[in-house]
Amino acid sequence: MALQPSVFPNGFVAGIHAVGWAFIVPCFWFLDRLIAVCKSTTLEQSQRLEQECYLRPLEVFFGSITFFILFLATAPLAFLGFLLWAPLQACRRPFSYHREMPSLPEKATNKGFELTGKASFVFASANLCLLPDSLARFNNLANTQRRATAIGQCIVQGISRPNIRILVDSPSSCGTLSPSSSILPTVNSPTYGATVSQHPDPAEMHDLNLNSNIDCVPNDDTEEPLNESTFPLLNSNHNSNQQDQSSQQNPRALSSQGLRQQSDVPWEISPLFPANVDILCLEEVFDKRAARKLTNILKLEFGHILYDIGVYACQPPCRCSSFKFFNSGLFLASRFPVLEAQYHCFPNSRGEDALAAKGLLSVKVLIGKNQKQKRVVGYFNCTHLHAPEGEGEIRCIQLEMVTKWIAEFQAANKQPDEDVVFDVLCGDFNFDNCSPDDRQEQSHSVFEEYKDPCRAGPGKEKPWVTGTLLEQPTLYEEDVNTPENLQRTLESEDLRKRFIAPPVPKADFPLVYPETDQPWIGRRIDYILYRESSISKQCRTEIEEVTFITQLAGLTDHIPVGLKLNVVMDSDSADE
Repeated sequence: MALQPSVFPNGFVAGIHAVGWAFIVPCFWFLDRLIAVCKSTTLEQSQRLEQECYLRPLEVFFGSITFFILFLATAPLAFLGFLLWAPLQACRRPFSYHREMPSLPEKATNKGFELTGKASFVFASANLCLLPDSLARFNNLANTQRRATAIGQCIVQGISRPNIRILVDSPSSCGTLSPSSSILPTVNSPTYGATVSQHPDPAEMHDLNLNSNIDCVPNDDTEEPLNESTFPLLNSNHNSNQQDQSSQQNPRALSSQGLRQQSDVPWEISPLFPANVDILCLEEVFDKRAARKLTNILKLEFGHILYDIGVYACQPPCRCSSFKFFNSGLFLASRFPVLEAQYHCFPNSRGEDALAAKGLLSVKVLIGKNQKQKRVVGYFNCTHLHAPEGEGEIRCIQLEMVTKWIAEFQAANKQPDEDVVFDVLCGDFNFDNCSPDDRQEQSHSVFEEYKDPCRAGPGKEKPWVTGTLLEQPTLYEEDVNTPENLQRTLESEDLRKRFIAPPVPKADFPLVYPETDQPWIGRRIDYILYRESSISKQCRTEIEEVTFITQLAGLTDHIPVGLKLNVVMDSDSADE
């Protein structure tokens, strides 16, 4: 599908749509406020208890009456706007496209690929829960617009840092200090709000000073020993051999030890997003204003952004069987130019999930040229599957659609004079690999086509894996309300049990988890998969790193995930 900045074919249609939407917004906003004033997060409840504020009943009473009256007063205007807005959705394109021409030279991402035939590609995925404020509160999250700004700043801070590895001598046996730990402001830093109040606002807590000076080496994949003068808070009187022994005794030691390798996959739990992310997939970016805020922040790092992805109103058009009030919530940001893009909406959604246009976004991106001057491309697919528990059959059907749509997209856009170097599928699948209730999805054939680096087999995770779905009532407790605290919590099995969502038992069967001699992992419902069978035959792929990211602590109820792939192209067979 052609990529255009506007979702409408011409300015006249876009103007009518803008008028209709302007009529709808006041009524929608008052309804949003009406629900929000009645629903508090646990953070707000704690703050009121600390301040000994007992006016909450009056706030709810007068606020709800005021917003209800304003909602009724603007309803007729909203109905008129709806009559203009709804029919125009039939001619709407399924996504908006933003292309940014950077004012500064692009970062050296995969530069020299055509000379060396080697490249590393970094992908990240995160569910942000950027719903309208009233609905986000049912997930114990509030202030959608402020969270969107804070999330965008956090992502930029993480991905724009140098990719370095730092060695530290410390009595804490921390071994290799991850680059993310070394440059993240500490809890005592004035840029964090944790020392101001016992229960800081997460959006304020993450409003970081992105222009602060950081002493580090800008060379990729380097190691630099640090001394006491570099980090005066770290004492350097411990033997490095003792550090190595400590690492061997505790394979899940704090990820301040940096990149670790257990079994066949290097992994890390990091308080920052991976450096130099190439393609970023976000889910549950349902709010349009929040999507624009993210776009305005991320466009400095990603030159190509697809947002407001999905369809609205009656789908298919002229049929009222399924009315979509929200888009798909998908959001994609890429450093590479997007050559082709296609969106499909799931036709089998049920219940509250049917109100959103969940589906699959597939894109083809241009990487550059190889040593034989053939065009090098990659395929990236992101999705968000059906959410309600106990409805695995719907998710399995959606996975069948996903694999079918991906195959059709790649077949339609495949060119004989190009090499494919990666094929990635990611997103929020809404099932895990440990719950008895998800057995059907765990055995789906998609895991035969795509590789999951965290998966040992159906129903069994690798021992170093951590769950990615947080318990919503405890989002603001001290153990998980900052990136560093959440990082430590994920490294402790006892703490994970308190803050990571547990497996879902099968109906009428008691839950036995974990199995003997297996760690407690929790629900991992966020995935990044990759496929090797669909890439060019002369390409070899290996995993350089799997990352669980804690930087968005307090800003969402999911833990973002990252994957770094190394691709080596055999120049001798490049002509095959």
